Amino acid sequence: MDPPEHTGYRRLLTGQFTVRRMKALEPRIAQIVAGRLEAMAEAGPPVDLVQAFALPVPSLVICELLGVPYEDHEFFEKETTLLVDLDNSEAQAMTAMANLAGYLRDLVGRKRSQLAEDLISGLITDGDLSDEELTNIALTLLVAGHETTANMLALGAFALLRHPGQLDAFRADASLTDTAVEELLRYLTIVHRGAPNRAALEDVEVGGRLIRKGETVVMGLPAINRDPERFDDPATLRLDRDNARQHLAFGHGVHQCLGQQLARIEMRIAYRALFECFPTLRLAVAPEEVPMRESALAYGVWRLPVAW
Repeated sequence: MDPPEHTGYRRLLTGQFTVRRMKALEPRIAQIVAGRLEAMAEAGPPVDLVQAFALPVPSLVICELLGVPYEDHEFFEKETTLLVDLDNSEAQAMTAMANLAGYLRDLVGRKRSQLAEDLISGLITDGDLSDEELTNIALTLLVAGHETTANMLALGAFALLRHPGQLDAFRADASLTDTAVEELLRYLTIVHRGAPNRAALEDVEVGGRLIRKGETVVMGLPAINRDPERFDDPATLRLDRDNARQHLAFGHGVHQCLGQQLARIEMRIAYRALFECFPTLRLAVAPEEVPMRESALAYGVWRLPVAW
Protein backbone atom coordinates (compact mmCIF):
# COMPACT_ATOMS: atom_id res chain seq x y z
CA MET A 1 0.00 0.00 0.00
CA ASP A 2 0.92 3.64 -0.42
CA PRO A 3 0.03 6.52 1.92
CA PRO A 4 -2.46 7.47 3.19
CA GLU A 5 -3.90 3.92 3.46
CA HIS A 6 -0.53 2.49 4.45
CA THR A 7 0.10 5.23 7.01
CA GLY A 8 -2.92 4.38 9.13
CA TYR A 9 -2.15 0.66 9.33
CA ARG A 10 1.52 1.34 9.92
CA ARG A 11 0.79 3.71 12.78
CA LEU A 12 -1.47 1.15 14.47
CA LEU A 13 1.10 -1.62 14.18
CA THR A 14 4.03 0.55 15.23
CA GLY A 15 2.16 1.12 18.47
CA GLN A 16 2.21 -2.63 19.07
CA PHE A 17 5.88 -3.15 18.15
CA THR A 18 7.34 -0.73 20.68
CA VAL A 19 10.94 -1.08 21.87
CA ARG A 20 9.61 -1.48 25.42
CA ARG A 21 7.37 -4.36 24.41
CA MET A 22 10.15 -6.08 22.49
CA LYS A 23 12.56 -5.69 25.42
CA ALA A 24 9.91 -7.07 27.77
CA LEU A 25 9.81 -10.23 25.64
CA GLU A 26 13.55 -10.92 26.10
CA PRO A 27 13.23 -13.08 29.26
CA ARG A 28 10.51 -15.16 27.64
CA ILE A 29 12.57 -15.56 24.45
CA ALA A 30 15.57 -16.67 26.53
CA GLN A 31 13.31 -19.17 28.31
CA ILE A 32 12.01 -20.52 24.99
CA VAL A 33 15.54 -20.86 23.61
CA ALA A 34 16.75 -22.63 26.77
CA GLY A 35 13.84 -25.05 26.58
CA ARG A 36 14.59 -26.02 22.99
CA LEU A 37 18.29 -26.49 23.75
CA GLU A 38 17.45 -28.67 26.73
CA ALA A 39 15.19 -30.80 24.53
CA MET A 40 18.00 -31.10 21.96
CA ALA A 41 20.44 -32.26 24.63
CA GLU A 42 17.97 -34.84 25.91
CA ALA A 43 17.28 -36.16 22.40
CA GLY A 44 20.99 -36.52 21.73
CA PRO A 45 22.81 -36.23 18.43
CA PRO A 46 22.30 -36.17 15.56
CA VAL A 47 19.37 -33.77 15.28
CA ASP A 48 17.89 -31.60 12.56
CA LEU A 49 18.59 -28.08 13.81
CA VAL A 50 15.70 -26.71 11.73
CA GLN A 51 13.03 -28.85 13.39
CA ALA A 52 14.64 -29.00 16.83
CA PHE A 53 15.60 -25.34 17.23
CA ALA A 54 15.43 -22.85 14.35
CA LEU A 55 11.73 -23.34 13.54
CA PRO A 56 10.17 -23.80 17.01
CA VAL A 57 11.90 -20.79 18.63
CA PRO A 58 10.35 -18.07 16.40
CA SER A 59 7.11 -20.06 16.16
CA LEU A 60 6.76 -20.00 19.93
CA VAL A 61 7.68 -16.31 20.08
CA ILE A 62 5.20 -15.20 17.41
CA CYS A 63 2.48 -17.32 19.03
CA GLU A 64 3.20 -15.56 22.32
CA LEU A 65 3.13 -12.13 20.69
CA LEU A 66 -0.05 -12.63 18.62
CA GLY A 67 -1.92 -14.76 21.13
CA VAL A 68 -2.02 -17.83 18.88
CA PRO A 69 -2.26 -21.12 20.84
CA TYR A 70 1.06 -22.92 20.38
CA GLU A 71 -0.68 -26.28 20.14
CA ASP A 72 -1.73 -25.12 16.65
CA HIS A 73 1.85 -24.42 15.52
CA GLU A 74 2.19 -27.56 13.36
CA PHE A 75 -0.85 -26.48 11.35
CA PHE A 76 0.39 -22.97 10.55
CA GLU A 77 3.99 -24.11 9.98
CA LYS A 78 2.79 -26.69 7.42
CA GLU A 79 0.45 -24.25 5.66
CA THR A 80 3.10 -21.53 5.59
CA THR A 81 5.61 -23.90 3.98
CA LEU A 82 3.05 -24.67 1.26
CA LEU A 83 2.39 -20.96 0.80
CA VAL A 84 6.01 -19.83 0.32
CA ASP A 85 7.41 -22.76 -1.69
CA LEU A 86 7.48 -21.52 -5.28
CA ASP A 87 7.62 -25.10 -6.58
CA ASN A 88 4.01 -25.55 -5.47
CA SER A 89 1.13 -24.70 -7.78
CA GLU A 90 -0.91 -21.52 -7.50
CA ALA A 91 -3.88 -23.67 -6.40
CA GLN A 92 -1.83 -25.18 -3.56
CA ALA A 93 -0.68 -21.74 -2.43
CA MET A 94 -4.20 -20.31 -2.53
CA THR A 95 -5.55 -23.28 -0.55
CA ALA A 96 -2.87 -22.76 2.11
CA MET A 97 -3.70 -19.04 2.23
CA ALA A 98 -7.40 -19.80 2.65
CA ASN A 99 -6.69 -22.33 5.42
CA LEU A 100 -4.52 -19.88 7.33
CA ALA A 101 -6.99 -17.01 6.87
CA GLY A 102 -9.89 -19.17 8.04
CA TYR A 103 -8.01 -20.21 11.16
CA LEU A 104 -7.07 -16.61 12.01
CA ARG A 105 -10.58 -15.30 11.28
CA ASP A 106 -11.90 -17.70 13.94
CA LEU A 107 -9.14 -16.60 16.32
CA VAL A 108 -10.02 -12.92 15.82
CA GLY A 109 -13.63 -13.72 16.67
CA ARG A 110 -12.56 -15.40 19.89
CA LYS A 111 -10.31 -12.46 20.80
CA ARG A 112 -13.18 -9.99 20.37
CA SER A 113 -15.15 -11.82 23.02
CA GLN A 114 -12.20 -12.44 25.34
CA LEU A 115 -9.40 -9.88 25.12
CA ALA A 116 -5.95 -10.79 26.43
CA GLU A 117 -2.44 -9.30 26.68
CA ASP A 118 -1.46 -9.96 23.08
CA LEU A 119 -1.03 -8.06 19.84
CA ILE A 120 -4.33 -9.04 18.22
CA SER A 121 -6.22 -7.96 21.34
CA GLY A 122 -4.24 -4.71 21.32
CA LEU A 123 -5.26 -3.99 17.73
CA ILE A 124 -8.90 -4.70 18.60
CA THR A 125 -8.69 -2.27 21.51
CA ASP A 126 -6.71 0.50 19.81
CA GLY A 127 -8.10 0.47 16.29
CA ASP A 128 -11.49 0.45 14.57
CA LEU A 129 -10.59 -2.51 12.36
CA SER A 130 -12.92 -5.01 10.72
CA ASP A 131 -12.51 -8.75 11.15
CA GLU A 132 -11.17 -8.93 7.60
CA GLU A 133 -8.52 -6.26 8.32
CA LEU A 134 -7.50 -7.95 11.56
CA THR A 135 -7.32 -11.34 9.83
CA ASN A 136 -5.10 -10.00 7.04
CA ILE A 137 -2.78 -8.25 9.49
CA ALA A 138 -2.54 -11.35 11.68
CA LEU A 139 -1.84 -13.51 8.62
CA THR A 140 0.97 -11.23 7.47
CA LEU A 141 2.56 -11.12 10.93
CA LEU A 142 2.18 -14.84 11.58
CA VAL A 143 3.89 -15.85 8.34
CA ALA A 144 6.53 -13.12 8.38
CA GLY A 145 7.14 -13.48 12.11
CA HIS A 146 8.30 -17.08 12.04
CA GLU A 147 9.17 -17.96 8.45
CA THR A 148 11.92 -15.37 8.02
CA THR A 149 13.53 -15.67 11.46
CA ALA A 150 13.43 -19.48 11.39
CA ASN A 151 15.31 -19.55 8.09
CA MET A 152 17.76 -16.92 9.28
CA LEU A 153 18.55 -18.89 12.45
CA ALA A 154 19.23 -22.11 10.54
CA LEU A 155 21.10 -20.52 7.65
CA GLY A 156 23.17 -18.37 10.01
CA ALA A 157 24.15 -21.42 12.06
CA PHE A 158 25.10 -23.21 8.82
CA ALA A 159 27.24 -20.25 7.75
CA LEU A 160 29.04 -20.14 11.10
CA LEU A 161 29.70 -23.87 11.05
CA ARG A 162 31.23 -23.46 7.59
CA HIS A 163 33.50 -20.64 8.81
CA PRO A 164 35.28 -22.17 11.83
CA GLY A 165 37.62 -19.21 12.31
CA GLN A 166 34.71 -16.81 12.57
CA LEU A 167 32.81 -19.23 14.80
CA ASP A 168 35.80 -19.53 17.16
CA ALA A 169 35.94 -15.74 17.42
CA PHE A 170 32.19 -15.61 18.10
CA ARG A 171 32.42 -18.25 20.82
CA ALA A 172 35.35 -16.49 22.47
CA ASP A 173 33.92 -12.97 22.54
CA ALA A 174 30.34 -12.28 23.62
CA SER A 175 30.74 -8.62 22.62
CA LEU A 176 30.71 -9.77 18.98
CA THR A 177 27.07 -10.89 19.21
CA ASP A 178 25.39 -7.71 17.95
CA THR A 179 27.74 -7.13 15.01
CA ALA A 180 27.70 -10.87 14.19
CA VAL A 181 23.93 -10.75 13.79
CA GLU A 182 24.16 -7.72 11.49
CA GLU A 183 26.93 -9.30 9.42
CA LEU A 184 24.97 -12.53 9.03
CA LEU A 185 21.93 -10.52 7.90
CA ARG A 186 24.12 -8.74 5.34
CA TYR A 187 26.04 -11.79 4.18
CA LEU A 188 23.04 -14.11 3.78
CA THR A 189 20.06 -11.89 2.78
CA ILE A 190 17.35 -14.54 3.04
CA VAL A 191 14.80 -12.40 1.14
CA HIS A 192 16.39 -13.42 -2.14
CA ARG A 193 13.60 -13.59 -4.74
CA GLY A 194 11.67 -10.73 -6.27
CA ALA A 195 11.09 -8.67 -3.14
CA PRO A 196 10.64 -5.89 -2.60
CA ASN A 197 8.90 -4.98 -5.86
CA ARG A 198 8.21 -1.32 -6.57
CA ALA A 199 6.33 0.58 -9.27
CA ALA A 200 7.42 4.05 -10.37
CA LEU A 201 4.85 6.77 -9.62
CA GLU A 202 6.50 9.08 -12.15
CA ASP A 203 9.36 8.99 -14.67
CA VAL A 204 12.64 8.73 -12.79
CA GLU A 205 16.28 8.14 -13.73
CA VAL A 206 18.29 5.68 -11.61
CA GLY A 207 21.92 4.91 -12.39
CA GLY A 208 21.60 6.39 -15.87
CA ARG A 209 18.53 4.28 -16.70
CA LEU A 210 15.12 5.86 -17.32
CA ILE A 211 12.30 4.12 -15.46
CA ARG A 212 8.94 5.25 -16.78
CA LYS A 213 5.82 5.84 -14.71
CA GLY A 214 4.06 2.55 -14.02
CA GLU A 215 7.06 0.35 -14.75
CA THR A 216 8.01 -2.24 -12.13
CA VAL A 217 11.41 -2.47 -10.49
CA VAL A 218 12.61 -5.63 -8.76
CA MET A 219 15.43 -5.01 -6.32
CA GLY A 220 18.09 -7.67 -5.77
CA LEU A 221 18.76 -7.37 -2.05
CA PRO A 222 21.55 -10.00 -2.05
CA ALA A 223 23.46 -7.87 -4.58
CA ILE A 224 22.76 -4.65 -2.67
CA ASN A 225 24.07 -6.18 0.56
CA ARG A 226 27.28 -7.18 -1.22
CA ASP A 227 27.86 -3.86 -2.94
CA PRO A 228 31.67 -3.40 -3.12
CA GLU A 229 31.21 0.37 -3.06
CA ARG A 230 29.61 0.02 0.39
CA PHE A 231 31.34 -3.03 1.91
CA ASP A 232 35.00 -3.99 1.66
CA ASP A 233 35.51 -7.56 0.46
CA PRO A 234 31.71 -8.06 0.48
CA ALA A 235 31.75 -11.80 -0.33
CA THR A 236 33.66 -12.55 2.89
CA LEU A 237 31.91 -13.20 6.22
CA ARG A 238 33.55 -10.94 8.83
CA LEU A 239 31.77 -10.84 12.16
CA ASP A 240 33.65 -7.72 13.28
CA ARG A 241 32.68 -5.69 10.19
CA ASP A 242 32.18 -2.15 11.50
CA ASN A 243 29.54 -1.09 8.96
CA ALA A 244 27.57 -4.34 8.68
CA ARG A 245 24.43 -2.62 9.98
CA GLN A 246 24.24 -0.62 6.75
CA HIS A 247 22.65 -3.68 5.11
CA LEU A 248 19.11 -3.52 3.72
CA ALA A 249 17.97 -6.97 4.86
CA PHE A 250 14.96 -5.35 6.57
CA GLY A 251 14.21 -2.97 3.70
CA HIS A 252 14.26 0.81 3.90
CA GLY A 253 11.88 3.74 4.21
CA VAL A 254 8.20 3.66 5.11
CA HIS A 255 7.90 -0.08 4.43
CA GLN A 256 10.89 -1.10 6.56
CA CYS A 257 10.27 -4.32 8.50
CA LEU A 258 8.11 -3.71 11.57
CA GLY A 259 9.48 -6.73 13.41
CA GLN A 260 13.17 -6.10 12.86
CA GLN A 261 13.97 -5.44 16.53
CA LEU A 262 12.17 -8.61 17.57
CA ALA A 263 14.10 -10.59 14.94
CA ARG A 264 17.39 -9.13 16.15
CA ILE A 265 16.60 -10.00 19.78
CA GLU A 266 15.71 -13.59 18.82
CA MET A 267 18.91 -14.01 16.82
CA ARG A 268 21.18 -12.50 19.47
CA ILE A 269 19.79 -14.74 22.17
CA ALA A 270 19.52 -17.88 20.02
CA TYR A 271 22.95 -17.83 18.36
CA ARG A 272 24.76 -17.06 21.61
CA ALA A 273 22.91 -19.72 23.60
CA LEU A 274 23.22 -22.37 20.87
CA PHE A 275 27.00 -22.20 20.58
CA GLU A 276 27.55 -21.82 24.32
CA CYS A 277 25.32 -24.79 25.13
CA PHE A 278 26.95 -26.96 22.44
CA PRO A 279 30.59 -25.79 22.16
CA THR A 280 31.46 -28.76 19.92
CA LEU A 281 28.46 -28.37 17.59
CA ARG A 282 29.30 -29.54 14.08
CA LEU A 283 27.63 -30.58 10.84
CA ALA A 284 26.57 -34.23 10.81
CA VAL A 285 26.76 -34.38 6.99
CA ALA A 286 29.00 -32.86 4.34
CA PRO A 287 28.04 -29.23 3.58
CA GLU A 288 27.05 -30.11 0.03
CA GLU A 289 24.51 -32.60 1.38
CA VAL A 290 22.53 -29.88 3.19
CA PRO A 291 19.40 -29.18 1.07
CA MET A 292 19.01 -25.49 0.28
CA ARG A 293 15.68 -23.66 -0.06
CA GLU A 294 16.34 -22.45 -3.59
CA SER A 295 12.64 -22.56 -4.49
CA ALA A 296 11.28 -20.73 -1.43
CA LEU A 297 10.57 -17.04 -1.01
CA ALA A 298 12.82 -17.03 2.07
CA TYR A 299 16.22 -18.60 1.44
CA GLY A 300 17.57 -21.08 3.94
CA VAL A 301 17.99 -24.81 4.46
CA TRP A 302 15.27 -27.44 4.46
CA ARG A 303 17.22 -29.50 7.00
CA LEU A 304 20.45 -29.02 8.94
CA PRO A 305 21.73 -32.25 10.54
CA VAL A 306 24.12 -31.48 13.41
CA ALA A 307 25.98 -33.39 16.12
CA TRP A 308 28.21 -32.52 19.08
